Amino acid sequence: MNAVSVIIPAYNEEGAIGSVIERLRRVVPGAEIIVVDDGSADGTAAAAEATGAQVIRRPGNGGYGRSIKDGVNVATNDTIVITDADGTYPVEEIPALLEKKKAGFDMVVGARQGKFYRGSLLKRAARFCLKLIVEFATGRRIPDVNSGLRVFSKAVVSPLFPDICEGFSFSTTITLLHHLTHRSVAYVPVAYERRTGSSKVSHLHDTLRTLQYITECLIHYNPLKLTILLCAVVFLVGAVTSFWFGPYAVLEAFLFTALVFALGCVMEGNRKPRR
Repeated sequence: MNAVSVIIPAYNEEGAIGSVIERLRRVVPGAEIIVVDDGSADGTAAAAEATGAQVIRRPGNGGYGRSIKDGVNVATNDTIVITDADGTYPVEEIPALLEKKKAGFDMVVGARQGKFYRGSLLKRAARFCLKLIVEFATGRRIPDVNSGLRVFSKAVVSPLFPDICEGFSFSTTITLLHHLTHRSVAYVPVAYERRTGSSKVSHLHDTLRTLQYITECLIHYNPLKLTILLCAVVFLVGAVTSFWFGPYAVLEAFLFTALVFALGCVMEGNRKPRR
């Protein structure tokens, strides 16, 4: 277990960080534990230091993804585990994820389950739509798109950092990029727990940012698929509006989709390598 680095991004999590680290020490003895304090205004950093964990203090709030990247950059081991500081993830499942990683997977994700994960109807609907978009983009079934409990390789992920979000969408984009670059990902069901303290997520803002990063990833790694989706939407709109504007609406939609598809073909020739 000692060849593992655990990264914990933390922002105003004074109430839970100490117990999370203590639980980690029991289940992954000898692991390097790195807490990245993302400009907290409370005693998060002091509470983490009191446990003997290595603490990186950021002067301001740079975002969830930026914190993980900073932690990965200073980690001394190739096998990286990330988890949250709020106590929601069952860190006792980390050994099972590590065993799965040893089987040869590039990344292993704790797929959340349980009543504390389901949340409100609006939250479930947004999560479902996001899941559909990512599954369309990758052509894979993905049980949990943005889980914050996962194991991956520093050597594999570090070159992808320029395309990975520095905010809340870090977990979504790292999932997307592993699939788009044809790397193997395994999912292990885990019971999501009640969080300590209040959530820092802004659902509308962070959802829109996630959609932005999904679009950017597709432009870089699979632009033709994005183009096909756009063409389908435009042609469907043209077909529907033809009832009001006549057959010329369909013709205009067809010409536009042909132009967009041609542009997609050009972009496909300049996309980033997928491996």
